Amino acid sequence: MSVNLVYDADRHVIEPVEMWREFVCGDVFKKYPIRLSYDTPQKLARRVNRLGAKGNVVLPPTYKIGDQDTLFRWGDELQIACVEGSNNNIPERLAAKSPVSMLRSMNETAVRCASLFPTFATYLVSHEKIPAFVSLEYANAYNRWLKQYCDYDPVRLIGVGFVSRHDPTNMLDQLATIVSYGWKSIIVRPEIIAGRVLGHRDYDRFWSECERNNIGVVIHCGSHAFLPTAGTDRFDSHFSLNACSHSMEIQMAFLSLLESGTLERHPKLKFAFLEAGASWLPHWLWRLDNICYPEFRSITKENIKMLPSEYFKRQCWVAMEFGEPCLRQVIDMIGHEKLLYGTDFPHPDHSQFAVGDLDGQFRELSASELNDILVKNSLEFYGVNIDVQGFTNEVPSLALPS
Repeated sequence: MSVNLVYDADRHVIEPVEMWREFVCGDVFKKYPIRLSYDTPQKLARRVNRLGAKGNVVLPPTYKIGDQDTLFRWGDELQIACVEGSNNNIPERLAAKSPVSMLRSMNETAVRCASLFPTFATYLVSHEKIPAFVSLEYANAYNRWLKQYCDYDPVRLIGVGFVSRHDPTNMLDQLATIVSYGWKSIIVRPEIIAGRVLGHRDYDRFWSECERNNIGVVIHCGSHAFLPTAGTDRFDSHFSLNACSHSMEIQMAFLSLLESGTLERHPKLKFAFLEAGASWLPHWLWRLDNICYPEFRSITKENIKMLPSEYFKRQCWVAMEFGEPCLRQVIDMIGHEKLLYGTDFPHPDHSQFAVGDLDGQFRELSASELNDILVKNSLEFYGVNIDVQGFTNEVPSLALPS
């Protein structure tokens, strides 16, 4: 059967550890180097003494930036579980390190184009214990490396610039560089960073420039960062931290942008909320519209001048996931045109993308709705100018660049 090709709205690179030395300014790297902390016989012995036989596993090295760990609450038991469950994911993680193998994996799974997001960089750039100048340099270094990566095939590999929020005074310069790369979207994390929520007025000039340049702003979260992510104030386990981080941070990110008046002041500014599914929307928007908005209108009337759901429908997109419920209710509320689809490749906490699963996983969607979600909606949000007809080729016709 002929397979229509997909625009992957959320695909991740894996940054090789050695690239940081090449792309980070020498003075910054000397003071805040990226290094790997390896397991040792002494650590292994202590682990076995504490955990018994299950601790008798050699753990992979962990990232450190300077003297700081990069992963929060990443203890021995979680690392052991990751080792036990990661073997089937090794080919995908290796494929994400280079553009050649990334394109090969895209060919194999009928992905025509993909917007590319960071993996390790998000834990470095947003780390709350590093100075602003270090965060800035690591963001710039990642973007320089990603530019080189995407230049291998800029039609299919679409860069998403990563912005450091540690110091709002340098965010306009960061954006100018990203625009000079020809990229039309950026990623920011949703948490409080350097004491500022996403809707803080210090970001107003930045949002204005994003709006002026038609830059799509992607809100993307993750567990185990050194940030006050939802859930870290009361949970320690990966199960609970992962349950809270994505969906709850995304909901609060929209709320911050709404309540602060960011959406009201910048009506053409586009936001996309990724890797949290879409089924949270009916409840969240219903509550904001019907419970929160009508009460004490005198408090919110300057920043929220229409129903919260109307702001979302006007300028926000959201990514759906395999098998999630309530998609028809989501479409009834915001329209199918505001739904995106991303694989989260190669991260193991989401089902691996398989073309054969599409019809079965999204049975409640019509063929035209699904086609828009898999291609057209992403092209619109990401500002990618590609002929939609190019997405109806057979998979074998996608040759790798020579």
